[in-house]
Amino acid sequence: MTKQTKEILELLDAHYGTDYRCYLNHENAWQLLFATILSAQCTDIRVNIVTKDLFVKYPTVEAFADAKLSEMEQDIHSTGFYHNKAKNIIACAGELLTKYHGEVPSKMEQLIALPGVGRKTANVIRGNIFQEPSIVVDTHVKRISKKLGLTQEDDPEKVEFELMKVLPKDHWILYNIQIISLGRLICKAPTPRCGECFLQKQCKYFQSRNGL
Repeated sequence: MTKQTKEILELLDAHYGTDYRCYLNHENAWQLLFATILSAQCTDIRVNIVTKDLFVKYPTVEAFADAKLSEMEQDIHSTGFYHNKAKNIIACAGELLTKYHGEVPSKMEQLIALPGVGRKTANVIRGNIFQEPSIVVDTHVKRISKKLGLTQEDDPEKVEFELMKVLPKDHWILYNIQIISLGRLICKAPTPRCGECFLQKQCKYFQSRNGL
């Protein structure tokens, strides 16, 4: 681990703490799985509003598998891309029942084979449910990691593998949680509040922008 990376992690720990938390409300693995599918191109706040009623209307995996597509589309309409999300969630619920007795699998290859599940969603599940060291590359992590100089990649999967090389495993899950906080409060897109950021000295973007 480089001196710059060590300083970044120490400052993130100091400002945001080291407690694990998930921004998507859930009571079990399948609820987090479906909530994460809904979170694509949508805010966690909006997803939590939708799932508050959704998980009451469909209280089991069986209920999701049996849902009517048109009705599910209406239920999740406000999350955007509702047709594909509804189709994938219903199909995903069906596969959980037929292949895994209604349980969410823990292995990456099993998760990404489920409808609507990519590496980001799989890593959310592996990290939050199974406590497997996982790096979740969302828009905040991709954007800010590039500004910090921890990656030069744009493809989320390539970013994930680069971060796996430079970050210690004990910070893989934590890094995502902390960077989300940084992205929401300070390093906002498209106008980061660099003057308020505690990572100025470690940030390649800030240094080059200011000729330092």
